[in-house]
Formats: sequence, C-alpha cells, structure tokens
Amino acid sequence: MTQPDMAQILAQAQEMQAQLQQAQAEILATNVTGTAGNGLVTVTISGGGEVQEVIIDPQVVDPEDVDTLQDLVTGAFRDAHEKAGQLAVEKMGPLSQGGDPFGGMLG
Repeated sequence: MTQPDMAQILAQAQEMQAQLQQAQAEILATNVTGTAGNGLVTVTISGGGEVQEVIIDPQVVDPEDVDTLQDLVTGAFRDAHEKAGQLAVEKMGPLSQGGDPFGGMLG
C-alpha cells in the first residue's frame, strides 16, 4: 500500500476550502423572497438572513384584523427563511456531503 502524497492532499484541501468560501460568498450575496397570502405580503432576506425588504399590500391592512396581517408577515418570513436554507443546501451541498473528500487516497 502506497502512502498518500501529502502535497496532493494539501492541494485538494485548499481547493475544497476555496470552493467552500466561494459558495458562502454566493449565498451571502443572494437575496431570497418569501411570500404569504398569495403575494399580499413579501419579505426579502439575504442568504445570511438579513432583512432587505418587507412589502405589504394595502388591501391586507385592516385595523380590525391585525392578527391576520401578523400571521401573513410571519408566514412570509418563514417562507423566505426556508428558501434561504434551500439556497445554502444547493450551494454547499456538494461540499458538505461528507464521505471521503480525498477519493480513497488515505485508505
């Protein structure tokens, strides 16, 4: 059994680190929008979870029914958060799948 080439292992580790950093930067630079009430409330957040924008259609603003508006805003935030999580899985998935990142070279 031959010993793994440490230079090759280090090069692969550095390449994976660079890919990981690029994926993280792409996630942070991407905005996702969540909606509720068939688009009556939309919330846009960055991939890092920072709120960018909240839009509330005036027709859903009813002083007699604040509970519905609160539920719609909460639902839009949840939808945006789920989409941000999906974005992270899409961008980071191949880098965080586990397994053997060195293609069997160590074993």
